[in-house]
Amino acid sequence: MVQTGVQRTFGPKLKTFLAGALRNRIKAFGAGAAVTVALQSSTATGLMLTAFQAGGLVALAPALAVMLGANVGSTLVVQVLSFDIAAVAPLLVLAGVILFRRAQDAPHDFGRVLIGLGLVLTALHQFLALLEPVVAAPAAEAFLAQVGRYTPVAVIVAAILTWAAHSSVVTVLLAMSLTTGGVIPLETGVALVVGANLGSALNPLLEGADATDPAARRLPLGNLINRLAGLVLVMGAFSFIVPWIARLGPTEARALANFHTLFNLALALLFLPWIRTYAKLIARLLPARQAADPGAPIYLDPEARATPAVALGAATREALRMTDTLEEMLKGLKESLAGSSRTSIQATKRLDDVLDRLNTAIRAYLISIPAESLSPEESARLAEILAFATNVEHAGDLVDRNLLSVATRRLKRGVSFSPEGEADLVRLTDRLVANVRLAAAAFVSGDRSAARLLVAEKESFRDVEADAVAAHFQRLQSGDANTLDTSSLHLDALRDLKRINSHLVEGAAYPILRSVGELLPTRLRQVGDRG
Repeated sequence: MVQTGVQRTFGPKLKTFLAGALRNRIKAFGAGAAVTVALQSSTATGLMLTAFQAGGLVALAPALAVMLGANVGSTLVVQVLSFDIAAVAPLLVLAGVILFRRAQDAPHDFGRVLIGLGLVLTALHQFLALLEPVVAAPAAEAFLAQVGRYTPVAVIVAAILTWAAHSSVVTVLLAMSLTTGGVIPLETGVALVVGANLGSALNPLLEGADATDPAARRLPLGNLINRLAGLVLVMGAFSFIVPWIARLGPTEARALANFHTLFNLALALLFLPWIRTYAKLIARLLPARQAADPGAPIYLDPEARATPAVALGAATREALRMTDTLEEMLKGLKESLAGSSRTSIQATKRLDDVLDRLNTAIRAYLISIPAESLSPEESARLAEILAFATNVEHAGDLVDRNLLSVATRRLKRGVSFSPEGEADLVRLTDRLVANVRLAAAAFVSGDRSAARLLVAEKESFRDVEADAVAAHFQRLQSGDANTLDTSSLHLDALRDLKRINSHLVEGAAYPILRSVGELLPTRLRQVGDRG
């Protein structure tokens, strides 16, 4: 709840904050610490940053600096939670509930943050209290004693626990509690802290990186390597540093918390000065996968702009790639509306990014053609290509933002469309796929008959959609349970499918009919017209 609330409240600001800080390794380090304190988790920061870096939004060197800061930020969270602040938990939950129920927008989402923080404090307090009789049992004491004898085993146990809990904070607080209670000696507590640092680097590597792309694993691997380096240094001098750690605080628990912070600060000081060189070594170790980028233009030859007719032909071919992508999105949409897997939803959403990038590339290419070199016919064709690409991109946005949202909400609610309603949606989606192909043919050929056929299909599509809505209301009146559960979702989907079809007509048919004078300027009846 804390992570979701912070991301919803400050999400765009967090990205802007990170983007501004990544120009300098020191600022990047500070940004990582600040964001982790806000998110209450270095794992959350690592997963978010891994996605940014894999997507090319963040360079590797500053991303590694952010992760060093994130590791320090998680120690600051431990420092705060190590004090007895469980008494404020009910106040945080109360304030959060008031904001969540009474406020709107950002204060509403910040209420989620306060509720989450209160629950975190309450859970940790209760967890540690419940653990006391468990660890006091003879079998548990014997197990912990055995673990304490073998420092590597303690490190491994802590790493596994941290990976499973997705939080080094829980493991470090547990180590502090066990040490304070005399269940384990200080040296075992140190081993658990070091293991927790190692375990928190596993989640971004195993969950946040694309296993098929080596470059996507650069950041989590780099973060894991510097944790391993710290582990090796501590283990190599273990017998020498444990007595020194004992003097870091008035109690063993405070000593462990301070060691946790100093350990990560030392790693930052060790790696920050040569972070760019370190990033280059990681990049060589994991070279980028050589794969075709579906969102990269293929036919937009910069040299062809000197010959507008050739350039316009290249842009036309690129626009046809957009129709192919939209067709794949509609097929994925059909599977998402009728199926129960979220995989098709995510895959279809990624196709919208391809559409956006192709549309941006086509627009930039066409605008860069010198206007004075275009004939009137070429200027008109350029406008047609722009209109077509823009409308296809708008159709893709409707699939991504609206229709896939319908599919996601259906899965979250655990409901299904009625068999008749699902058949209507599938039938209209299949009809849209056919209309995409017709729109592409009309766009390329400029044929008036194809354009008129597409316009006629708009009227037919509207009638089919109206019939589907009427049938939906009839099922509602008959008391069909599935129809009642999914009524708003079904009507939203029907409306947006019709809007997609309108974009196809607007982008492909209307420019052709307008150029030959076959498109009426308005559908409104003129004053005095009684016909």
